Amino acid sequence: MSAAFYKNSIQNFLVQTEDEIFGIIAYGDRYDTVATQKDAWIEQIRLLKRALAHSPCGSILFEYTLPRVGGRIDNILLIKNTIFVLEFKVGATSYSGDAMRQVRTYAFDLENYHEESRGCKIVPVLIATNVQDDYRKPGAPEDVILTNGDDLRDIIIRNTDASCKSLDVDAWANSRYAPTPTIIEAAKNLYINHSVDNIARNTAAENLTKTSDAVQQIIEKSKHNQQKSICFITGVPGAGKTLAGLNIAIENQKTTGQSGACLLTGNQPLVSVLREALAADDHSQHGTPLAKARESTKSFIQIIHGFRDASLNNTQNSPVENVVIFDEAQRAWNQPMLSNFMQKKKGQVLSRLTDEQCAHFLAMSEPELLIDYMNRHQDWAVIVCLVGGGQDINTGEAGIQEWFASLRRSFPDWNVYVSGDMTTKDYLGNQSFMELTNGLKCETVKELHLSVSVRAHRTQDVAGFVDSLLDGDAATAAEKYKRLSSIYPIYITRDLARAKRWAHEQTAGKTLRHGLIASSKGTRLRADGIWVESKCKPEKWFLGDRDDIKSSYFMEEVASEFDTQGLEIDYAVVAWDADYRYEDGQFQYYKTRGSHWVSIRNEDERRYLKNAYRVLLTRSREGFVIFVPCGDDADATRQRTFYDKLWNYLTDVGIEELE
Repeated sequence: MSAAFYKNSIQNFLVQTEDEIFGIIAYGDRYDTVATQKDAWIEQIRLLKRALAHSPCGSILFEYTLPRVGGRIDNILLIKNTIFVLEFKVGATSYSGDAMRQVRTYAFDLENYHEESRGCKIVPVLIATNVQDDYRKPGAPEDVILTNGDDLRDIIIRNTDASCKSLDVDAWANSRYAPTPTIIEAAKNLYINHSVDNIARNTAAENLTKTSDAVQQIIEKSKHNQQKSICFITGVPGAGKTLAGLNIAIENQKTTGQSGACLLTGNQPLVSVLREALAADDHSQHGTPLAKARESTKSFIQIIHGFRDASLNNTQNSPVENVVIFDEAQRAWNQPMLSNFMQKKKGQVLSRLTDEQCAHFLAMSEPELLIDYMNRHQDWAVIVCLVGGGQDINTGEAGIQEWFASLRRSFPDWNVYVSGDMTTKDYLGNQSFMELTNGLKCETVKELHLSVSVRAHRTQDVAGFVDSLLDGDAATAAEKYKRLSSIYPIYITRDLARAKRWAHEQTAGKTLRHGLIASSKGTRLRADGIWVESKCKPEKWFLGDRDDIKSSYFMEEVASEFDTQGLEIDYAVVAWDADYRYEDGQFQYYKTRGSHWVSIRNEDERRYLKNAYRVLLTRSREGFVIFVPCGDDADATRQRTFYDKLWNYLTDVGIEELE
């Protein structure tokens, strides 16, 4: 199937009749388009003939399809080195926000994902044919040109650089289009020996490559000098920390053997989803029996608890891996949490130890136990910690401070490498960097920070917006939302059915995924049919097809922050309950106890709840809608004021209500 319904030189377009052009477009249409669209094509042909009569140089395309995303651009004009992206709204009397966002997004995607468009001037133009000449929509993106078409000829002349070399229409139309992959897609590609360069867009790939190369140098240095080293990779949300970890693990499997390196994580949903995705892909591509394929992924991606328990089964042996990568290292357990778990759940293992050994292990936090296990290597070892700031979401998670405390306490001879960004409160808590690293052989390596989002290029500012929103800083959040909303849709609604329809509409006919997500403490969402207590099966939720009732597409099963952390979907409905509640100009923290809400006083629990919403609001690659319930004054746990105050805050930020 051709990438466009119609493709020709402007010179040929001008001499062809309307009927000839329409016939070619209609023949290219495989969707049995309704009559209104066909009338619109006739209007487009007439208007473009008038606008282009002055300049027969260049090329024109009708209905150019963006691969994967599935969107179709009404018209593309390639004139010299300028690409005009035209979105027609034939008969429209105003410029809608959705239409402006649509044409801006098309231009953005071409700029960042379309190889033949790199370095070109891209001009997005929205044409609403029945708008009065003097009408301009307030708040329109600065780089989107609005017109009713009467001055389209002047717009083209004004924005074309006549001195540039012309683009080749065939090369452009058949260009490689590489949108940012999901972590699942990226893992598949890495697993079949592709490089990071092949699976991430240019700037993100460069960032990931530099980080991976820096870690590889640390590994080689440690191996050559027979040293033990630990390095900490930081990054903005969606920067690809897990992807970097996968890449490091795979590269070192190649050089040190099948069992030479592995990715470890305490995130069971992530392990389940990635293992199943890789196994299914291996089965599909190579015919490997599914059971065997699943088994082979276990050495590559391991649950951290199994690795930890292995250290107790034989207290003398070192692990087979010289290189281990700990994903979400800040979520490792503190000493009380680990000790309590071991005594309750691992009594049989502890019973095989001497009293001295038992006391030794129970006195350790999880970071200390894991470093201790790797320290048994007589030659060299490297630990790579992937660290997310503001991402600890569960009781007993120690934060990154405990890794450094363990090093200071028991392993001061290890070489420590940190990124230059590990100086903020998100990573350090109330400690200073000097306190954190005191007495350690610590070196700063700037490449250990991932500063560019790979979750989706247009979401670079989402994390900053979410931070301001959750901090209750309405003014800053409003400023960031205004910049963000032209290319990344964020809406609010009190109609759950409408929210679900919107999510369906965004992914219909495309290879994109949508789903319903909510806080694990949002228990009163049950009145609206959202049962957070009913656990979804992550591998089904993330991998199931559109006809699988357990998949995210059906939006009957809800995924929590625990199910989605480290993973992502394209569009989300985020249900916001009264657990993280806006009152008296700031957010307050609640949980249900029996049949009523109680205030959360513990600082760690408060942080976990805030971070839960941080995770939920940064899961979407393409956009999301926030559902705020209406509440019911007849139900003391769902008072209208709980939700109205949140709604008013979100509207004060300027978030647009879904129509």
